[in-house]
Amino acid sequence: MTSRAAGPGTHLAGGAPKATDPGAPPAVAVEIVVPVHNEERTLRANIELLSGYLASDFPFPCRITIADNASTDGTWRIAGELVEELPRVGALRLEDRGRGRALRASWSASTADVVAYMDVDLSTGLDALLPLVAPLLSGHSDLAIGTRLSGGARVVRGTKREVLSRSYNFLVHLLLRARFSDAQCGFKAMRRDVAVRLIPMVEDQTWFFDTELLVVAERAGLRIHEVPVDWVDDLDSRVNIARTALDDLRGIGRLAWGRGRRTGRAFRPVTDLLARDGLPQASGDPTDGPDLRTRSTTADGPRSAR
Repeated sequence: MTSRAAGPGTHLAGGAPKATDPGAPPAVAVEIVVPVHNEERTLRANIELLSGYLASDFPFPCRITIADNASTDGTWRIAGELVEELPRVGALRLEDRGRGRALRASWSASTADVVAYMDVDLSTGLDALLPLVAPLLSGHSDLAIGTRLSGGARVVRGTKREVLSRSYNFLVHLLLRARFSDAQCGFKAMRRDVAVRLIPMVEDQTWFFDTELLVVAERAGLRIHEVPVDWVDDLDSRVNIARTALDDLRGIGRLAWGRGRRTGRAFRPVTDLLARDGLPQASGDPTDGPDLRTRSTTADGPRSAR
């Protein structure tokens, strides 16, 4: 497995799709990051499944990047084997844990038109991938998220996780004035040109990264597309629910009352991008969530975010 330095504490293993002309590697439309921590039991089977699906059923050139969050089992070894065996798989290792840290490193280094991520357990049905990225590739939207909490979603999970998820999203809506329906679904994507401007505005490095990213995007007036997904709960999840919930509550508090309340000037790198692309911009103070004129869409068509 070949490696090169990709930043402090990270190592990148090559694995882009093979080109017909070795001197001209194909452009990658979509890069899918799969964050993992101690997933040696499921990594191989699920990456092989994802790779096979992309090869047979996904119409755009793509790459999978396994982002290893300081695993202590055989995860990194298996990732290296997959890089050697599969033509569209790369791997990134971080010496510190944190899903946000993994996405930040992977997306910042990407050269794809669209960057995405999904959970390694593949809880989200893969048929939702094309509806997720198509509005981004066309330029219609800036970010896209899978949602388990809107009409059309089909979700199989226990009562405890259902209550926790709905309670968390209720707090996000109440305290942060957010309008996107599902902050935590592990199935998201965005245009890379948006990502390079948006990611530096996000402080969190762990599980709250997703929520903060969406809140900052919405306050900056970016267009968020929503896709109802088929989702089956992973009974073997490695997530520490209590610790994650506490970290998320701290993150909500920071955005609601602390340093997270940015002024309009803080969003200039993103609003400048909107102006360049001729996209609709937010009016008023970007910290006043309900006053932004952002729009959100579902797979069934556009809906007002008001």
